[in-house]
Amino acid sequence: MNSFGRLFRVHIFGESHGQCAGICVDGCPPGIALAEADFETDLARRRAGKKGTTARTEPDKPKIMSGLFNGFTTGAPIVILFENTDTRSGDYSQFNEIPRPGHADFVAAVKYKGFADYRGSGHFSGRLTVGLVAAGVVAKKIIAPATVSANICEIGGSAQWEDIMEKCVATGNSAGGIIKCIAQGLPVGLGEPFFDSVESLIAHIVFAIPAVKGIEFGAGFDAARMTGSSHNDTFTGADGKTATNHAGGINGGITNGNPVVFRVAVKPTSSIAMPQQTINIKTGEMCELKTGGRHDCCIALRMPPVVEAAAAIALADLVVKNEQ
Repeated sequence: MNSFGRLFRVHIFGESHGQCAGICVDGCPPGIALAEADFETDLARRRAGKKGTTARTEPDKPKIMSGLFNGFTTGAPIVILFENTDTRSGDYSQFNEIPRPGHADFVAAVKYKGFADYRGSGHFSGRLTVGLVAAGVVAKKIIAPATVSANICEIGGSAQWEDIMEKCVATGNSAGGIIKCIAQGLPVGLGEPFFDSVESLIAHIVFAIPAVKGIEFGAGFDAARMTGSSHNDTFTGADGKTATNHAGGINGGITNGNPVVFRVAVKPTSSIAMPQQTINIKTGEMCELKTGGRHDCCIALRMPPVVEAAAAIALADLVVKNEQ
């Protein structure tokens, strides 16, 4: 559905071209200092403006509707709204009948029996990640002094991606990328074996981010090419610290005191200006599609604060559980 978490729980809502997008954060402990200004740094990092990002400009000013009193969380659900002010819904009218290859247009039309809001991709839009980032700001306060940080490793297969972005913008194509995220300062013992393992929970919420197609922890897929003697992390102290971190800070689904490290694969944007063959689902006829409108030609450019937020939300849920 639209919720994630056991005790620290988030519920996402809104559409890309609806009145607003937002998040409801439930289970936040009382007494945490919180103000609208606290959200600006991460929201600014997510905001469009760089080459290769959408021309849509939203102020992304958070409106905290509940759960806050005299500058502190009350323990009640925190509802945060972001108004949609810069929409051009006419750019999307054709996608109700002519779905974009690689996009959710077709499955949304079928699953919701033709009633899905297709404007700006509706509830499937990356626009909704603004709510995740807001919840992440709250989550980061809960897991402090632990920190979460993410950065772009590569775009289009290269760590030097400026020329790749120039080419994509010029040709109307798109590119994917890889994001690396590190959580540091976590205590030993967060997580539960099997279904609520740290990897399970982080992967669950990370895969909810539009365009994410893969995740790996520590050595990840390279571990399949290693021997046990080279993959095992040798202890260097009784605090659990190790000489290497091939496990990505997690053993048996539980944090081991080393940094939790994972990488996320982000697919190329489906909405591209280059001609593509698709089908008119009303007539059944094949046709050519040139996607108009305003889109990021590389979603990964704005992804680091979203991945950080997702990780912080999952970790905050475990921290709250650990403190019970």
